[in-house]
Amino acid sequence: MQLTYKGKTKDVYSLEDGNYLLRFKDDVTGENGVFDPGANTVGLTIEGVGRAGLSLTKFFFEKLNAEGIPTHYVDADIENATMTVKPAELFGNGLEVICRYRAVGSFLKRYGMYAKEGQALDAFVEVTLKDDAKGDPPINEDALDMLGVLTKEEYKELKELTQKIGGVVKEELAKKDIDLYDIKFEFGRIGENKHIALIDEISGGNMRAYKNGEYIEPLQLEKLMLSK
Repeated sequence: MQLTYKGKTKDVYSLEDGNYLLRFKDDVTGENGVFDPGANTVGLTIEGVGRAGLSLTKFFFEKLNAEGIPTHYVDADIENATMTVKPAELFGNGLEVICRYRAVGSFLKRYGMYAKEGQALDAFVEVTLKDDAKGDPPINEDALDMLGVLTKEEYKELKELTQKIGGVVKEELAKKDIDLYDIKFEFGRIGENKHIALIDEISGGNMRAYKNGEYIEPLQLEKLMLSK
């Protein structure tokens, strides 16, 4: 296998069969030693978070695949912290799609004139460009279409998939009395027909979750979710 990309939280290798291997690291995004799923820099290293994140990702991707929701997932090797995935074509240079159930983080910073902290949101979908230098600027449906990143039909599908997958995650967390505040997804085009599918991961590193009003760190979230 050949290294094709070194990411903040994962490295990507190409395989001879055309698939890719993602190697999960123990790094998480944040600033000044504080975890933040929306940050553009590695903020801290937490021993074991790579395997834990992969374990939760495996749990959710296998559930989504079983429900017929398109993903790039093939299989996972927890011991080696690796996941095999199908090749996917990014939208432009990559998009991040956030599904928000509570007003926190950057949403609250931007709309604090109207929003109260923790205010309930109805699965609000927000799309940002993956551009670290510009701080991942938000972009709307019209601009995405006009700039040729994706069509309005693709945006509609992207939004529906985001809310559907977010709902699956939220429902699973609720079984453990955990409240999902927001979650970040990535999507790509897969296969000969270029259908939209979920890519990347679903772990504590890309969501904010609370239990009894207390924020749950990524490593703890995975322990709570995967405990019998």
